[in-house]
Formats: sequence, C-alpha cells, structure tokens
Amino acid sequence: MAKMNESRELVIGVIGGMGPMATADFLAKLTAATPVATEQDHLRVLIDSNPKIPDRNHAIRGTGESPASAIAETARGLQRSGADFLVMACNTAHAFESAIGDAVSIPFVSMVEEASDACVRRHPSARRVGLLAAPGCLNAGLYQTALSRRGRQTIEPPENYEADFAALLYQIKTSGVSDAVRAGMKALGGALIAAGADVLIAACTEVPLALKDGDLCAPMVDATSNLAERCVRYARRIEAIPTTY
Repeated sequence: MAKMNESRELVIGVIGGMGPMATADFLAKLTAATPVATEQDHLRVLIDSNPKIPDRNHAIRGTGESPASAIAETARGLQRSGADFLVMACNTAHAFESAIGDAVSIPFVSMVEEASDACVRRHPSARRVGLLAAPGCLNAGLYQTALSRRGRQTIEPPENYEADFAALLYQIKTSGVSDAVRAGMKALGGALIAAGADVLIAACTEVPLALKDGDLCAPMVDATSNLAERCVRYARRIEAIPTTY
C-alpha cells in the first residue's frame, strides 16, 4: 500500500441515508464549519446515502433485520473509493459500530463519543444530561454508557416519551418538518428539562431539523454540528483522529 501523504487533507467517508435529510443536514453543517477562501479549499467528502439500510430501531427491538451487514458493506465501499476515515450520520446506528471496525482498516469517528466529549467540554458544570434520542438509541444505552464514563448522569425519559419521539421521528423521515413536529420536539425537550436535565443532547440526527439550541431554557448540544466541526479538525490534521475515546 502506498504511504499516505501526511501533508494533505484527509478524505471523509460518510455512511449515510439514515435518513437522507439527516445526511444532507450533516453535509450542510460540515460545509458551513469549514473555513475557506475559495471553493477549492473545501474538504473532499465521499457520501453513500443508502436509505435501504434496515431500520435500526426495529433491529434493536428485535422486530426487524439487522443493518450490520449493510453498514459494513457501505463502509468497505467508502474505503475502496478513497476515504481516509469514516463517520456515520445516524446516532442509533452506532449500536452496530463493531461491524464497521470488522470491515475496514481506516479509523471510524464516533458521533456518540464526540458529542459526549462536547457536552462535558462545553458545559463542565452540567451533571445531568437529557437525551433527545430515538428509542433504539436509548435502548442500546449508547449515550448512557459514554456519559457515565465521563461522570455524567442521564435523565430517564418521561412516560410515553419513546412512543411520542418515534412518532415525530418517522414524520420527519417521511414528511419533513412541520410546525406540529417542531412543537412536539420542543415539548419532549421541555419534559426532559422538567425531569432535571441541565443540558440536552440532540442525540438523533433528525432532532436538529426540528429543534435548535436556544429554543429551550437549557442548552443543547447538536451531535450533528459537533461531528461536522470535529471532522474539519481531523481532516485538516489540526488534531489527530482518536484511536480510543
């Protein structure tokens, strides 16, 4: 294998399509986060937006096909196409992250770990974290595990949260964002704050399509925006890609 030119920018590979609007949102945020003087200064990004990947929430619940093999094949294709490191524009799909590690030899940057780091870095006094996350993400314990390692407590969602969130999630995926969806997402965030959350994490890539930091009385970390910002630093070699978190 030819030795990588250590002075060049790294190529980002995006495992996407889960869902398509969330992947488009990630690319828009990555573009906005990249300081440039000319068009050619932007980063090279390879995206496989594959909405045919099986539903992650159904798989985690045990009522649907595992997406692991489809995610692995997407990862392999991105590496073959020239990606230097990978990200995945879906929080819940990180429950199947091990399939990526088994499939490729390039690094994978975890949206979950990066957002958990950002929560601690930006809000060091916040001890209780509310998760605006899909049922599968919550049931897999992805953020609960990551935040516990960082000495943070996660707030249990209120009664009926999972059903209400799932309904909003699939409305966004299939019909886009309406005023009713925005109001519903804001209500769920407010319920987590009322339950004791000092800070929220938009731990589903559809959430920032409907809810922004500043919409509620507690701060919110947008996992998508944060991942975009971190990708710029890694691709431009400002910071080394983490080997462990």
